[in-house]
Amino acid sequence: MTGPNVQDPPPGYRIAVDIGGTFTDAVLRRGDGTVRSDKRLTTHGDLLEGFFAAVDGVLAKAGIAPADVDDAIVHATTVVTNAAVTRSGPPTALLVTAGFRDVLHIRDEHRYDMFDPQIEYAEPLVPRARTYGISERVFADGNVDTPVDSAEVDILARQLNDANVESVAICLLNAYVNGDNERRLRDLLAERLPGVHVSLSSEVAPQIREYPRAATTALNAYTRPIVAPYLARLSEALQERGFSGAPLIMMSNGGVLGAETAGRFPVRMVESGPAAGALAASHLAERMALDRLLSFDMGGTTAKACLIENRRPTVTGQFEVDRAWRFKAGSGFPILIPAIDMIEIGAGGGSIAAVDALGLLKVGPDSAGSEPGPACYGRGGTAPTVTDADLLLGLLDAGHFLGGDMALDLAAAERAMDGLAGRLGVSRIEAARGVFRVVGESMAAAARAHATDRGLDYRGLPVLAFGGAGPVHACFVAELLDGDTVIYPPLASVLSAYGTLITPLRYDLARGTAGPLDWDRAGAAVAEMEEEARAAMTAAGCAPDAMRFSHGADMRYAGQQNEVMVAFDGNPVAARDQAALREAFETAYEAAYGLRLSDLAIEAVAWRVSAHGPEILGRTEPPAAAAPGRPKGSRPIHVAAEGGTAPVYDRAVLSAGQEVAGPAIIEERETTIFLMAGWRAEVREDGCIVARRDG
Repeated sequence: MTGPNVQDPPPGYRIAVDIGGTFTDAVLRRGDGTVRSDKRLTTHGDLLEGFFAAVDGVLAKAGIAPADVDDAIVHATTVVTNAAVTRSGPPTALLVTAGFRDVLHIRDEHRYDMFDPQIEYAEPLVPRARTYGISERVFADGNVDTPVDSAEVDILARQLNDANVESVAICLLNAYVNGDNERRLRDLLAERLPGVHVSLSSEVAPQIREYPRAATTALNAYTRPIVAPYLARLSEALQERGFSGAPLIMMSNGGVLGAETAGRFPVRMVESGPAAGALAASHLAERMALDRLLSFDMGGTTAKACLIENRRPTVTGQFEVDRAWRFKAGSGFPILIPAIDMIEIGAGGGSIAAVDALGLLKVGPDSAGSEPGPACYGRGGTAPTVTDADLLLGLLDAGHFLGGDMALDLAAAERAMDGLAGRLGVSRIEAARGVFRVVGESMAAAARAHATDRGLDYRGLPVLAFGGAGPVHACFVAELLDGDTVIYPPLASVLSAYGTLITPLRYDLARGTAGPLDWDRAGAAVAEMEEEARAAMTAAGCAPDAMRFSHGADMRYAGQQNEVMVAFDGNPVAARDQAALREAFETAYEAAYGLRLSDLAIEAVAWRVSAHGPEILGRTEPPAAAAPGRPKGSRPIHVAAEGGTAPVYDRAVLSAGQEVAGPAIIEERETTIFLMAGWRAEVREDGCIVARRDG
């Protein structure tokens, strides 16, 4: 693998927009490092309305016009996740080999909880009534035994038309080895149903295992009629408003790609926004020379935790969407695409607090979102949320939210919390304190589960806190994780959007292979992937001489069910060195399982290729105050039972080297840092605030 190219920031402007469940964030960066940001409520009825409200706001702050944005326009969005979780996609059909209609319902026959007699799973995106069997067959070695019959497709097309199907997923048996029958079926459908979107498993996820391949293709088909027109509208609207560039879309793997490729494969966008935050965390870990870090991103709707190891987030080849139980792997449906490995739970500022059937306080996963939002937003919400609790505890200033542009309604928060307090039989403040603690415990439990499942030690890791609500709760979460360091970066509230600005182009591909190691077959698969990746990268604006490729494989000992993802220093197919291949695999296997089985044969069940564009420098150091800043006031806080008063600082007036002892509150326009008692923070030269626990 060759070393990365580095792209210096251009002299003009680069803009990023991250649409979250509650807020839409925009960040504008000039080539000299000057950054402007803005945050607006997400407009779920039309996401582009909130998109351009945030863009117009940040352009106005910089005093420039759309035509002045002469570099990339990068976009991260939750549109795919929202469609899957809310089941808001159009009627979608799944075409499978005859006899396999129940693939999405039978799943993989694994029970994620062996002792639960009432085990629950997420409902498939495509019901059985819209799953159709096709008389065709491809053998495991890729030979076609039974081709697709055009007369059968005539009947099928009429059935799809009668069912008002707008999108079709095709997942035929063994198509990961040979997709000829899938392509033939697509071409025949295109002649008969020209307006219908078609997704092929041999293009979306050409890997072994029928169920995850079918689930991945179904999600791609389910969201494609939503995402493709959305991205087309975005491109047209940008052009109409005078922007010169085409948008780049943040993908789940931690890279960006062109809108046309993203529109064909929307499943690659599932973790779009969270991935950007993890990339920003990795960037800061590199700058601060921290080998290990816990990225903690708490926004308005969800909280995300990602472990940064060796200054890089882990990329996994499979993850889950829409889990029935948030901490139980296997309760969602699997997605076979490369994605940054993180855990996401419904614990954000808008998460709703309620009393369960046992009379216990719970927080989330239901969220008030941006419409109507927490009660204190004054937009009609009546349910008590985390933000309402933070306001009542004195952690937020009702008149300073979003720099005063969005005043909070304290009386509405009190009314909402009074209802919860009455059901619990406690005071209003005790109920708010309970919400603060429960949401912190939920986030800490998620981080513990995520780390433990991967054999990693989470204890004592520095916590990087960002997102609109992350800095408010980070000290408490760090204490629960036995941590003693919390880092609050500049642009903490919009760090995910900023992460997209420093994210290079990247395209990941995988191809399944059958049987023992065959260098010729592997070479053909790698060559095909490099050609496809090169085309996608070129379409996104990457010059051919600026691309570099890295290679990997999913490998296992012969006879095993599961495999490990192995990264190689070069292209193993070009070298054809089986001893080096085995050593790379056994090193990865030993790291995961603690042993080697050197007497067993090995096999590669899939080969991987990643295409990378030049890295983008993203150093941004906000100007620090010349002299230590003094508190601008103080206010009562009620996080501890004994209460107390905390000084309130404006982050902009803190100077490099200045220390602040907790309890204290440090405010900026779009977020608030809460230092708990027993913590002491210091301002670094690069603008980061680093808090450490005394003792």
